Amino acid sequence: MSLNLLLDNANPVSWERWLPSGFFKGITTNPTLLREAGQPCNLTNLEKLANKASILGCNELHLQSWGKSKENIRECGMALAKLKTPTMQVYVKIPITEIGIEAARELIDSDIPVTLTACYESKQVLIAAALKASYIAPYMGRINDLGTNGSAEIISMKKILKGIQSDCKLLVASVRKSHDLCALASEGINTFAVSTKVTEELFHSEKTLKAAERFELDAEQNNAN
Repeated sequence: MSLNLLLDNANPVSWERWLPSGFFKGITTNPTLLREAGQPCNLTNLEKLANKASILGCNELHLQSWGKSKENIRECGMALAKLKTPTMQVYVKIPITEIGIEAARELIDSDIPVTLTACYESKQVLIAAALKASYIAPYMGRINDLGTNGSAEIISMKKILKGIQSDCKLLVASVRKSHDLCALASEGINTFAVSTKVTEELFHSEKTLKAAERFELDAEQNNAN
């Protein structure tokens, strides 16, 4: 088992900053993130973004389908799936609603990998497992906002998937603190969608920065001698 981190962001400037580090396996987006980044939510723009992500070394790109009917969601998902490259797999994200599930089933039957998203309750992983979705994405922070223990709910989801021996994987999203990542990782959960804010928090350590500065100072002084 290895740690899989996906950058939860639709801003190519952030991609350019973080993807070359090798820290992230890929990227997750949705219409809300696109709006926040000032990126149009249409197929023409998403094709440009997918090409950019692939060039930057993205291995997994999770793009969310949209539409008011099963047919709309399926057709959009089919178009998004075609944006994959030889080095980058595209996962079609679909909210776990009734029409979403119907569209997801047809995509999965066509061998298109699907990430079911907007998961709030442990019972929903049974749907993902039954459909043989690649991922299901629970929203940890938003679950907490509703007064439920998000960590406990996600650990329950993991136990359910393990108990029924499902290949569906948890992709934990809406993680707001680095210590939440650590807590869930200690329970064997290894795949997360991480915001730039949490990423910066992971990398920030005053003690480490001071130690690195001291090493550089000592190196300069030793070299001068």
